Amino acid sequence: MTTAVQPYRVTPARVLRSEWHKLWTLRSTWINLIATGLLTLGMGVGISAAYDGTGEGGLDTVVFVLLGTQFATINLAVLGILATAGEYSTGQIRATMTAVPRRLPVLWSKAAVLTAVAFALCLCTNLLTFPLAQAFLSDTDQSAALGDPGVLRGLAGNAAALTLLAVMALGLGAVARSVPIATGVYIGLVMILPEVLRMLPYAVVDDAIQYFPAQALQSATAAQSDSGAASPAAALLALALWATASLTAAAATLRHRDV
Repeated sequence: MTTAVQPYRVTPARVLRSEWHKLWTLRSTWINLIATGLLTLGMGVGISAAYDGTGEGGLDTVVFVLLGTQFATINLAVLGILATAGEYSTGQIRATMTAVPRRLPVLWSKAAVLTAVAFALCLCTNLLTFPLAQAFLSDTDQSAALGDPGVLRGLAGNAAALTLLAVMALGLGAVARSVPIATGVYIGLVMILPEVLRMLPYAVVDDAIQYFPAQALQSATAAQSDSGAASPAAALLALALWATASLTAAAATLRHRDV
């Protein structure tokens, strides 16, 4: 009596596991994540140790301590771009899409894995950086505790915002299918376009810029909301919409273009 051989079935769990292993077997992933954590921690502690209580003009305490996350906006974006566009540069995408012919589960799995890794890294780094930095700020105007109003929300909001930026970059990588092009588009959108738009003499433009990625990141990070900026909830919603738009474009690209 022979036993029928069950064909290999492509399931969401198996695709997710594949993308998880794929991410962690890359040396660039480890270098990127370690560098992101160390830069955030090192800059936060460094500027706090050098701070003499003058010259910051009322900058929000959480924003001040997490100034090092400026590096994370680039590092995590590059990680997201490499997760998609990197496979096109190596040709591995052909094997991936042959194994998962429906394609879209690959994109969702990549986004889910990146979300889990980026959020966990950023939140743990923020929760470590803040108390260490505050050890040098106890006698300054930037002194605060984790239990103070808005502090934990700001630390978590920063982690969520950085994660959404990374997911947005992942989508850009899937659309551009080129690491340099996707990186250039990301930097242009996040860092250059808002500054160009600020030169336009229209109040509506200034209001719109509050919901651009970099500005929304700062609003989501602040422990105390600024009357001239978006609220933390609105900022996170804006970033979620940016990430959704990017993934939607990536999904359309995967469905209608050849690999």
